Amino acid sequence: MNLGKITNGSVVLFCLLILGACQVSIKQKQQEKKPNILFIMSDDHSLQTFSTYDKRFIETPNLDRIGNEGIVFRNSFVTNSICAPSRAVMLTGKHSHENGQINNSVRFNGAQQTFPKLLQQNGYQTSLIGKWHLKSLPTGFDNYEVLIGQGDYYNSNFIHNGDTISSDGYVTNIITDKSIDWLENRESDKPFCLLVHHKATHRIWQPDTALFDLFKGIEFDVPETFFDNYEGRRAAAEQNMSISKDMDLVYDLKLLDEAGDIQTKYRANYAYMLSKLTDEQRKAWDKEYDPIIADFKRKGLKGKELDLYKYQRYMQDYLRCVASVDNNVGRLLTYLEQNGELDNTLIVYTSDQGFYMGEHGWFDKRFMYEQSLRTPLVMRYPKLIKPNSQSHKLVQNIDYAPTFLELAGLDMPNDIQGKSLVTLFKDEQSGWRDAIYYHYYEYPNEHMVKRHYGIRTNRYKLIHFYDDIDQWELYDLVDDPDEMINIFHDSGMQPMVKKLKKQLNELQVAYGDVDLATY
Repeated sequence: MNLGKITNGSVVLFCLLILGACQVSIKQKQQEKKPNILFIMSDDHSLQTFSTYDKRFIETPNLDRIGNEGIVFRNSFVTNSICAPSRAVMLTGKHSHENGQINNSVRFNGAQQTFPKLLQQNGYQTSLIGKWHLKSLPTGFDNYEVLIGQGDYYNSNFIHNGDTISSDGYVTNIITDKSIDWLENRESDKPFCLLVHHKATHRIWQPDTALFDLFKGIEFDVPETFFDNYEGRRAAAEQNMSISKDMDLVYDLKLLDEAGDIQTKYRANYAYMLSKLTDEQRKAWDKEYDPIIADFKRKGLKGKELDLYKYQRYMQDYLRCVASVDNNVGRLLTYLEQNGELDNTLIVYTSDQGFYMGEHGWFDKRFMYEQSLRTPLVMRYPKLIKPNSQSHKLVQNIDYAPTFLELAGLDMPNDIQGKSLVTLFKDEQSGWRDAIYYHYYEYPNEHMVKRHYGIRTNRYKLIHFYDDIDQWELYDLVDDPDEMINIFHDSGMQPMVKKLKKQLNELQVAYGDVDLATY
């Protein structure tokens, strides 16, 4: 009997030990679980229309939540402010001259190394949904559902793993629907990396009909530089992205009158886009814009009054597109929260570049001036990032790929040119870059922004416009944050010019962008 009791007790003790070991093993696995990655990127979303950064125009509570519960990067920049190059930089962690995507006309080399491929090879389930815009088909993704080219705001076609499929509805909602559907049906035993790339807020800023009531009757503040005369800045004077001269009344501002009195360059393009609306969508569309068209024709505006009218119409529709993005980001956050994945997911929100909201009288991007160079960037990952964190370090979109790879526990490829932002999550600031490098190549093109490269430090910006022009510009961003006064030729600034040129050359050598004659 005693032997039996000892044996039974040993069995119980043995079972308890095994159970404890299992619990320790489960706890270790939970602690070792790799983070999911949700990378949300909109198109042409300006810093000025994200209320974490600027509260003049719109409140963006869902986007703000990411920064409030994580980190806000106050000095986030791109390397090349145009759609396809920016996307290639994000995927590869390399400048445009290294990944080959120097402008929108180039076909992306999908055979090259990208962070989704590296994650996929190391156990991540990867998916891309939304705008791709790189001509070649996506590689490195277990699933992709991408728009064809720019896609359409309404009833857009997608390429789903090689097959073309249609959709019914507003594209920002559809992209989110598809993203949630993929999350619902993914392999839940694997960490995921999901890239959600919105078409909004790209030109021509077609809002969701459900949001037509937003911003009605509101007069938006006009930027102080709206009537800029570009004195001392030849490249700025020779662009074709002016609200006054280049914003199309029909195509951009939806003033397609039935009588045909408003004839513009892109009238036919807009009429074709409207022809793709369903009867219900077109009815709501006409109900919104017909009174606006009638009012515009009645006013007969000219000169500065017309310019200011165009600005107000532009802002209204653009901001409605922002509101849709914000609403749909909220849907994704809610889904992750309800499914227990919110705190184990690195959530990133950014834009492929910044955008002009009337500054210097412009819309669009491309220039190295602040509004198109800067981009919003917020991240949430409570396991590493304290709530309400801020970083004022100079970061760029070359830094996204190394950040994701480090968080996934992967070795960093030697050829990646960016730096992991995980260092800044931990508030380890020493050794970070003190200047960023920029290079824009897409000239000649519709907007006629000259080719240029340059360097930006915390205080100064030096730009060289080249190719069919040879012009240098220097700005003191403390004394002249609007970049209105080119001080490159000021005698007192020549020591700084010499210093910045040397620093610029060092960056070009470090990044391998030295043979400018090849572009």
